[in-house]
Amino acid sequence: MALLEQLSPMVESEVGVSGWIVIEQERIQQFADATGDQQWIHVDSEKAAAGPFGGTIAHGFLTLSLVAQYAPMPQVEGVAMAINYGLDRVRFITPVPAGGRVRFRTKVVSVTAISAGVQVKTEVTVELEGSQKPACVCEMLVRLYE
Repeated sequence: MALLEQLSPMVESEVGVSGWIVIEQERIQQFADATGDQQWIHVDSEKAAAGPFGGTIAHGFLTLSLVAQYAPMPQVEGVAMAINYGLDRVRFITPVPAGGRVRFRTKVVSVTAISAGVQVKTEVTVELEGSQKPACVCEMLVRLYE
């Protein structure tokens, strides 16, 4: 069955929820080192304890970078290659504290035919344990090729 035929019925459907992932200070520091973003709200535990969030928080882009690894994607047959094509919309809503737990909830927004495959737009909500509001919401574009 062609990718478009498999994916079209999934539009507006949730395709999955990941398990919880702990965002440790060590991961935050590694991200800071890799990107050069050493802002005190991320890496200085003492100063951050007296700051607006009561402790260090993950970089928004760290949270976003985890989407590619942990957000569930639609499971279909016949995919030879998948490419992250980009993002249409990203919002960082609630800071993720060091030691906080997040999980990823994915819904298919649209499926469009492209040459030799399909483009899938998903809405990924990064939920923060114990928070009424998500940490992040983004629209991710993935191209699947047959």
